[in-house]
Amino acid sequence: MITKFKTKYGIKSNYQLIVIFIVFGITGSTAAFISDPLMEFINIKKSDLNFFLYWTMRVAVITFVYQIILLLVAFFFGQFKFFWNFEKKLLKRIGLKKFISD
Repeated sequence: MITKFKTKYGIKSNYQLIVIFIVFGITGSTAAFISDPLMEFINIKKSDLNFFLYWTMRVAVITFVYQIILLLVAFFFGQFKFFWNFEKKLLKRIGLKKFISD
């Protein structure tokens, strides 16, 4: 199963796979940690909006910020190329193909 996963994503070694998992872990933890301060910084408060609207906006903001954090953390771990290719696939899927240069 791991071999199939590595082949699908072009991962060359078990070490690279571990580093990729570490990058995802750090990025997710960082995004969760900064979510409250970020929402306060952009002046979006639970008390000002209904539950559904607040959480929809929070998920949208954090999803955008997560992508940026992912590339920054990947850069520091030497995996920028892997994650940039990952991001390009995501952007193509959501219809932002014109913003990507191959």
